[in-house]
Amino acid sequence: MTDLSMARTSGATPTTGGFDVAAIRRDFPILSRQVNGKPLVYLDNGASAQKPQAVLDAMDRYYQQQHSNVHRGAHSLGDAATVAFEGARETVRRFLNAASTREIIWTRGTTEAINLVANGLTGKLSAGDEILVSHMEHHANIVPWQMLAERTGATLKVIAITPEGELDQDSLKQQLSERTRVLAFTHVSNALGTINPVAELVARARAIGAITVVDGAQAVPHLQPDVQALGCDFYAFSSHKVFGPTGIGVLYGREQLLEELPPYQYGGEMIERVSFEKTTWNALPYKFEAGTPAIAEAVGLGAAIDYLNGIDRAALEASESALIQRAHELADSVPGMRIIGTARNKAAVMSFLIDGLHPSDIGTLLDQQGIAIRTGHHCAMPLMDFYGVPGTARASFAFYNTLEEVEQLFTALQKIQRLFV
Repeated sequence: MTDLSMARTSGATPTTGGFDVAAIRRDFPILSRQVNGKPLVYLDNGASAQKPQAVLDAMDRYYQQQHSNVHRGAHSLGDAATVAFEGARETVRRFLNAASTREIIWTRGTTEAINLVANGLTGKLSAGDEILVSHMEHHANIVPWQMLAERTGATLKVIAITPEGELDQDSLKQQLSERTRVLAFTHVSNALGTINPVAELVARARAIGAITVVDGAQAVPHLQPDVQALGCDFYAFSSHKVFGPTGIGVLYGREQLLEELPPYQYGGEMIERVSFEKTTWNALPYKFEAGTPAIAEAVGLGAAIDYLNGIDRAALEASESALIQRAHELADSVPGMRIIGTARNKAAVMSFLIDGLHPSDIGTLLDQQGIAIRTGHHCAMPLMDFYGVPGTARASFAFYNTLEEVEQLFTALQKIQRLFV
């Protein structure tokens, strides 16, 4: 067995990528707590990232000083709440480089955003049409398209992947055809970390007239998406993945397509005029935002993006690259460890197995040492079937993680392997 101290790179410190990780960590209150008597090592960012104090403060400030319903109040608090709420929408627009705030729809998260699009496309597909997804998709980017296919008579087809976890180019060429009406795929795989070539895929789909829907939930925390440069028709992400609150997310859609889609839900706010004979819809983006929205959560998401914008993105990406590179380097230090997903271009996500240990046991034993990871199928059962496993252990890193924490993870895995295998 290779001892971790021998595998350690000389001079490695918790500061990576040229910025002060220690200072950044102080912005996240939860990172200073202990779990099971050990300092918390939080490596479950792919499931839900932690929140900086700036987000907590923004939401507290809204509730303590600004809370009211938005858009309809004839008083100062209503105005203040509306300004904060719509200001957050503008923050998201700039972050994604959308052309207009009319293209930014608040949803409960990526899942609802994809469902909104899939339901809205019901009238645009029919028997003989094809919907194309990849084999690495999250269930949220599979099941809505299965249901659309059932409703319309369309066929759901799948792009194969390679053993490394990359899109199989031969399969893509074969499956993408003149019958393809929708191409839905993830920007970054939640289980593998694979970064897909979005602009290239979108261009190929656009050449045959297909609508493109990109699941950006795992990409936004790591990369800087530009929807106009990517050229996609729809792009979805969730606030809680990008250091904001739970319960809110974003659907970007090209304005022309959003105008064509019918509303997803009905009620207050999304209407222009209601009579018992006929109802007409509000303008974008409100046409898709029925009922009282998640106002504080929108404010929190805006604050999370402002916080993220205050960090040098090149340094952030370099830091995370150093983390995943070090994790891959140390994999040989744990006998029987196998990494699932070795794409050439991947985010800071490492799914793995250890011979003789069930993933859930790995997670439990790591938790006893204060290390939080995710175990299971990661809402990607077809992907697990491809690899012939019921699930994996997954460590997912963020810019507030350190090289020291990577080494703590592998020290703990070595200990587990020695004691239980």
